[in-house]
Amino acid sequence: MKRNLPRVAFNLRLRLLTSYLLMLTVALGVIALALIVLIGNRAAPPEPTFERLAALMQGLNYIDFIADIPVDRNSQFLQERVHELLAVFSQTRKVRILQIRVSAEGTRVVYDSSGSYSAGDLIHLQGDSYKNRQLHQVLSRRTEQFFGRFHDPAGGEWLYGGVMFGRLLHRDPQSAGDLWLLAEPRPTVSLHETLAVFGNALAPPLIQAGVVGILFAALLAALISRTIAKPLQRLAKAASDVADGDYSVNVPVSGPGEVRTLAESFNRMTCEVLAANTAQRDFLVNVSHDLKTPLTSIQGYAQAIIDGAADEPAEAAQIIFEEASRLNRMVVELTDLERLQAGKLSMKNDSLRMERLTEAVVQSLVVMAEQNDLKLESSAQPTPPVIGDGDRLAQVLVNLISNALKFTPPGGAIQVVTEAAPDGVVVSIRDNGNGIPLEDLARVFERFYQVDKARGPQRGTGLGLAIAKEIVEAHGGRLTVESGGRGQGATFRLWLPRMAERSL
Repeated sequence: MKRNLPRVAFNLRLRLLTSYLLMLTVALGVIALALIVLIGNRAAPPEPTFERLAALMQGLNYIDFIADIPVDRNSQFLQERVHELLAVFSQTRKVRILQIRVSAEGTRVVYDSSGSYSAGDLIHLQGDSYKNRQLHQVLSRRTEQFFGRFHDPAGGEWLYGGVMFGRLLHRDPQSAGDLWLLAEPRPTVSLHETLAVFGNALAPPLIQAGVVGILFAALLAALISRTIAKPLQRLAKAASDVADGDYSVNVPVSGPGEVRTLAESFNRMTCEVLAANTAQRDFLVNVSHDLKTPLTSIQGYAQAIIDGAADEPAEAAQIIFEEASRLNRMVVELTDLERLQAGKLSMKNDSLRMERLTEAVVQSLVVMAEQNDLKLESSAQPTPPVIGDGDRLAQVLVNLISNALKFTPPGGAIQVVTEAAPDGVVVSIRDNGNGIPLEDLARVFERFYQVDKARGPQRGTGLGLAIAKEIVEAHGGRLTVESGGRGQGATFRLWLPRMAERSL
């Protein structure tokens, strides 16, 4: 498995790099497509059209000779003559011509060579900043050219260039004057035309910029891929080490947030696996010894009775009975612990007064304390009722107080205090005995864990505190321990919620 790790990491890095480059290629393709669509449909700049219209407007001067005709400007003959000349001009120059009359009533069309506007229709002219000559300047100065745009009723935008001839204006003081416009549709630029104009100039630098961008993106993608793949590679190697039995492995917490979270979870997992493995190893050592000792005694004394070598058969039978009881107790404890952890151990839900239950347990153990030259004291205040199994909670108290008696030297004292807490009831068991080393505090509630590593007939199974903790947690409570270290005594605290805090 370890031989495959570099290949797996390389494949992951290659896939990440490929995905980044693929996304970059797709993004560039979308940008290129959008650019083609936008360039192919955009309107061309109006300046070339205005330049062409400005040149064509010079040809309108020959029409101005009608100003010398000695007739009234508004006569039918003059209008027809002007329109004939404008039609000829429009056909020969291939440009649209409009005659616009500006008056107090607005800007109205007099003549439109395309026929889109009828005589008398209103027209809205929009000025343009080309050469900085606007319509209002023309109306005040009379002779200026002007440029702009308008929207045709038939659809489309048109660009126009216009002029106003002054001598026509003087013949009709009631009118602001006539404007003559030359107009062409607003041109659009095709992609082919754009490429033809700009391709030779812009294509090489654009291609060079694209190549530089792709190379830079590839380098950046490689760095990002390495940033993600390297922590995952360390995790893969660590997982391989754990699979091979090395539970002490730890991985550095680095990389993106998700990878950091994964590394932290992996480290917690290895710690828990290591603790479980250590507990299992301790269990095998302890159980093998604890089973071997009574079985050896049972086998030896039974053989002595069979051979008639036992001086006191009754005493030998008593020893066999005690050792068998010890084995039976160990099996019962293991069974109870497994059923507690599986939630299959039934418990009663009675209303209990912990101060009474504690007093009863202390009284049952006073004789044992006196036999060991120990002082066992109890201080119980009235407490609110709790819901629980009295027999199981009594089992917890017996275990905690018995441990205090066992690990307190002669002359020591054990104090049991029961008191109400803001949210429940607390029972504290304090002793001034051997204490618990600081490095063992976190493990005292583990199955089969023994603070006292010495072997002897009084050695327990290492299951009592684990069972006590499971029973307390099954009641919705907590069991904690404090100790200042070796020789500083220990304090176990049992907290149970009051009746109102738990559902029956």
